[in-house]
Amino acid sequence: MTWTVAALYHFTPFPDPAALRGPLQDACDRHGIRGSLLLAKEGINGTIAGTRQGIDAILAYIRALPGCADLEHKESTATDEPFQRMKVKLKREIVTMGQPDVDPTVNVGNYVAPKDWNDLISQEDVVVIDTRNDYECAIGTFEGAIDPHTASFREFPQWWEENKDRFHNKRVAMFCTGGIRCEKSTNYLLQQGVSDVFHLKGGILKYLEEVPEDQSKWQGECFVFDSRVSVGHGLKEGPYHLCYACRRPISDADMKRPEFEKGVSCHQCIDEHDEERRERFRERQKQVRLAEKRGKRHIGAADEVL
Repeated sequence: MTWTVAALYHFTPFPDPAALRGPLQDACDRHGIRGSLLLAKEGINGTIAGTRQGIDAILAYIRALPGCADLEHKESTATDEPFQRMKVKLKREIVTMGQPDVDPTVNVGNYVAPKDWNDLISQEDVVVIDTRNDYECAIGTFEGAIDPHTASFREFPQWWEENKDRFHNKRVAMFCTGGIRCEKSTNYLLQQGVSDVFHLKGGILKYLEEVPEDQSKWQGECFVFDSRVSVGHGLKEGPYHLCYACRRPISDADMKRPEFEKGVSCHQCIDEHDEERRERFRERQKQVRLAEKRGKRHIGAADEVL
């Protein structure tokens, strides 16, 4: 079976997101959808997978929610089941920036279509900023882009405050995986007085889908928040795996390093966990192996990426 994967987000006021949670969960379960959807007072965000018919049904359901009629989504496919269960969760923000005054429904930067992105970022007066986390940037980014080396999106405002003088008299072009982080980051920069702000419409995923590889300025792979771990041009599944101790991407070469122990550690997190916690990881990995011997898949082994 080929799984249809849909990544989506939409900013719209939900006065009572808790009231939407149960019915949405039920609808997803009814149509065999798996993945994760986040609900907050500012809207909806998530990635889901299922059959073609199931995905179409849930997208229609979400578009029928208040203010969601013009929701856009991005699609790709997976040969293996990307998620093991369906989770609809309530959050304070659908993407956490920690800036209460940021409101993408008021104004955002100028959208740039994938076909026009190369021309924009090639201009001398344009600075290109990757708004994703450091482990995402590490496996792929646009040619010449600045990596803020942030561990979470919440750190972006502080990074900007510390570095904004570097970009005086520059136009700012920003990008992220699917576009949601840039909705907030461009609104934030406009509030900070930056007049010329741009962002890639549809994010990296739309760019990789639409721009031919021989014309692309993308280098490497794009990290995705499901069991595929990464995708490349044409949204083809990439070569990366996931360290289930730290949830960071690792390559085949990384898995041969002495710090790597499946399900327990990799070279990126070997010093982040004490031996007691690594023992808990080993016990979890043992349960994963036992489930595999029974011909089953251990819930929690590969579906906690989101």
